[in-house]
Amino acid sequence: RVRQRTMSYLDKIVAQRRLDVAEAKAKEPEAKLRELIAERPPPANFVASLKAGAPLAVLAEFKRASPSKGDIATDLIAAEQAIKYASAGANTISVLTEPSWFKGSLADMQSVKVALAASGHWPRTTVLRKDFIIDAYQLLEARAHGADTALLIVAILDPPTLAALVAEARALGMEPLVEVNTEAEMQAALDVGARVIGVNNRNLHTFEVDMTTTPRLAAMIPAGALVQLVSLSGVSKAADVGPALEAGAVGVLVGEALMRA
Repeated sequence: RVRQRTMSYLDKIVAQRRLDVAEAKAKEPEAKLRELIAERPPPANFVASLKAGAPLAVLAEFKRASPSKGDIATDLIAAEQAIKYASAGANTISVLTEPSWFKGSLADMQSVKVALAASGHWPRTTVLRKDFIIDAYQLLEARAHGADTALLIVAILDPPTLAALVAEARALGMEPLVEVNTEAEMQAALDVGARVIGVNNRNLHTFEVDMTTTPRLAAMIPAGALVQLVSLSGVSKAADVGPALEAGAVGVLVGEALMRA
């Protein structure tokens, strides 16, 4: 008899997100989101913003809390923090929009976009929706609230859903950041033609960090492939950057270290 695995944080978050999406669809139909999108300028080019950060782009994250660390900085204002990040040279601002565990919101992300645009940092500095996206509706939400790109986590998507969401993101003008943590997930990302792949050094089921994950999975990218590689999670000091660069990463995501700074 197969012993049932206890629900990981990831399972719980995804289950809650499914409920959240159903509720959001009831409140704000897809047609309304498409109307909002039509009023917005086209998204900025995420791939170009990564390349502009050569030799290493910085994706700076706004994250109030997390399941592994609890509250990190609940009193910070998203727009103010984003301006600090962009002024310091961040190429992308990653905004957590998951409310239950990360205490984020779409309003946070929209305020970040408004502040970046008003201060002249956008479109050079792009905006990433960081969330647990399982439904195309969330990509419409992302665009309607100012995202230039969105995170797609391979661990929570079967191959047909991943392919459909990559296609939907591109149809909305966004090149998604496709997140992987294992060899099988990296292969899935390559199979759907992901152009920006983020290797998460943190296992989302156990929340353990292994900084060898980026170089190990980077080795799977075929020579000459048009893939931009980003190292996610666990980057908190300059010494963490070297191995990512050596592995061929063009960017690193820094979150908690900046929020606590």
